[in-house]
Amino acid sequence: MDLQSARIKRQIQLAELDEWREKAYHSSKLYKEQTKRWHDKRIKIKQFKAGDKVLLFNSHVRLFGHGKLRSKWEGPFLVLNAADHGAITLQDDDGNVFKANGHRLRIFLEPKIPELEEVDVYELTEIE
Repeated sequence: MDLQSARIKRQIQLAELDEWREKAYHSSKLYKEQTKRWHDKRIKIKQFKAGDKVLLFNSHVRLFGHGKLRSKWEGPFLVLNAADHGAITLQDDDGNVFKANGHRLRIFLEPKIPELEEVDVYELTEIE
């Protein structure tokens, strides 16, 4: 067995292994960058201001007392203050004030109630 040729062969194998690691790192980095770009492009910026009405997403799993088909959106709540870092101060109908993450909120769109139209009323009388 020639130790010199075994040493050279082993060095070549280690160099090839380093090349494979570098390729894997590079492709992983490219994949992460593309995924981040794809994700960031689809994020919708939500901006809340004082006086808005919002719904709060309740993600707690409740096994009893709430049906499967019940909506997880609670509210509406009134926005009192919106901080720059995403914390929103909310107030419920009872006057309780609390803070929530802005990612768990969405604008509450109030249903449009059609205005009542005036209707002419005719009275019928019998003719003798």
